[in-house]
This record gives sequence, C-alpha cells and structure tokens, in this order.
Amino acid sequence: MDKKYIILLLATCFVFAYCSKEETSMLSQTPYFFNLPPGVENPRVPSDNTMTMEKIALGKMLFFDPMLSRDSTIACASCHIQSLAFVDNKTFSLGVYDSVGFRNALSLTNVAYNNLFFWDGGVPSLELQVIAPIESPFEMNNVLDSVIEKLKTHPYYSERFLEVFGRPVDKVSFTQSIATFERTLISFNSPFDKYHYYNETTLNEAQIRGKDLFFSSRTNCSNCHSLPNFTNNGFANNGLYEVYTDMGRRRVTVQFNDDALFKIPTLRNVARTAPYMHDGSLPNLEAVVVHYNSGGSNHFNKSSLVKPLNLTAQEQADLIAFLESLTDDEFINNSSFRP
Repeated sequence: MDKKYIILLLATCFVFAYCSKEETSMLSQTPYFFNLPPGVENPRVPSDNTMTMEKIALGKMLFFDPMLSRDSTIACASCHIQSLAFVDNKTFSLGVYDSVGFRNALSLTNVAYNNLFFWDGGVPSLELQVIAPIESPFEMNNVLDSVIEKLKTHPYYSERFLEVFGRPVDKVSFTQSIATFERTLISFNSPFDKYHYYNETTLNEAQIRGKDLFFSSRTNCSNCHSLPNFTNNGFANNGLYEVYTDMGRRRVTVQFNDDALFKIPTLRNVARTAPYMHDGSLPNLEAVVVHYNSGGSNHFNKSSLVKPLNLTAQEQADLIAFLESLTDDEFINNSSFRP
C-alpha cells in the first residue's frame, strides 16, 4: 500500500477518533434544501443551527407536543393550525386554564424570512421566539428550565436529543430544533406564484385586475406588502384607531415615535387567517379592504401611505379576489407539516 495513502488514512482515523459527539452526530445527518421559485433567495439560517432532516423531525414532534405547557394541554400547534395557515382564527388565543392573550396570533407562513418576531418585534430570532409562548402566562404558562428537565427524563426525547445533537437536551438544542422545523413552513405555490414565477394561466380576470390594483401607486399596498413574501418586515400604523390601548412597538423600544406601530404581516394565505389586525378586530377581508379604502382614523403616527382610496365596489371585490389567489393549497395540506 502506498505510504502516503497509509499516512492519510491514519490521519483521517485520528481526526474522527477525536471528533466530539456533537460533530459526529451532525456528520451523520441528512441536509435539508429549500425548494423555491426562480429568483427567490433562501431564508437566512444561523450558522450554528444548520437545517437537517433529523433536526426538523425532532422539532416537529415538539411543536405538536402539549407537554411543553404547564398542564400539558397546549402545544405550539394549538394556536398555529396548518389548515388555517398556522393561526387559530380566534380574536385572541386561549392558553392554559383558558387564559386569554391580548394580541391576535400571527401566521407562521414563511416565518423563516422574518427578522423580528411578534407584533411589536420584541424578539430578534426564531430560536428565541420559541421561549416566549412557553413562559407567557397567557399561553403555556411554563418555565423553560422545567421543560428542559422534563425532556431530560423523557424516555424518547432524552435519547433523540443525544442522537440529533450529540448531547443531552439543553435550552439551545431545544429552541434550535423547533426553530428548524418552523423554517420549513415555506409557501410559494399559490395561484399567484404560478402566474408570477412560472407564467402559468392561474389567475382569472378579477384576480388580475386586483393584482394590478394592488401593485399600483393608487393603492400603495405593495409598498408595505412587497414581494417575495408580501411584507417588507417593517412596522407601521395603519390608522385602525385614533387612540390605541396597545402601545405596539413602543412597548419594546420605549420610543414615542414607535407608538402604536405594529409588525407588517405577510399576506400569503391571508384568506385563511381571519380575523385581522393586531387585535383581531376586523372579521374578514371585506372589512380590511373597507378600512383601507376609507383611509383609516387620524392617529398622529399613521403611515402617510394610508389614505382614502375611493375604490369602487368592483375594485374592492377585485382586490379581495387577488388576495384569495395568495392561498397555497399545497402548503395548507402538506403532509410533511403534520405530526
């Protein structure tokens, strides 16, 4: 045998012999690749939380497991239901002991493309986002340390975390696994997407008229709800009220200029995610379009883009038809998102 080959073989064996359990575990996993339309970039994935099929499977189990809540009755999936584009169609979600939250649940559609989370943008990463509902008294009302201890003694999870991460479950691996699953909740296969990215004839005349109106300077809709995810990931006040009981982003920044600013949500699958707005006060898309057509209330922080549109009844119907074309039935029914 060639001496150089023997030296290389011995060196390779030496490296693997001293690999940590974490490194060995990751080497044996199957990478996950995003399937996106042409020109759409991959979402940003943290370098310390790469996408693997094994990590996704573990995160999905946790996403659907009510043992994360204090009384083992509420799971992540309780408020984020796939058939409803990962919301629950309630004004305010119910937590353990029937406690009631104070903001409408946001959809997890394409959450991988978000840079700040929740209506006030108070959390900067998908991994940290996992912790908030667990420790919220209005949701799971638990303590993260208690969840970790429970998982350490669980006969399946304790073994599975060792296999996937090469170490016992801890706060980092726990949040990383759920965040990894949530990053797979990608929706780019609606009738609009087929029309826009693949030149298919999937929109009817009303939807095309609504699309043209949506992207026009007359409505300014696309200034905030821009492609590819139908949001610019910013914060704005849309004149829902003259006086708000919720301070919005100001609750996080304590800045007066952020008063009553709320996250601009994605409009993907929006026909499935009623009721609308941070407080769930608008029951359907018709009410949403009527609100924007009116120009809203005169709050001092209202966006200059929100102004009376003077749309006809037909134009309002066309806008709604277009919004309905953003429903991705494949996403809604994707079996890989189920337990």
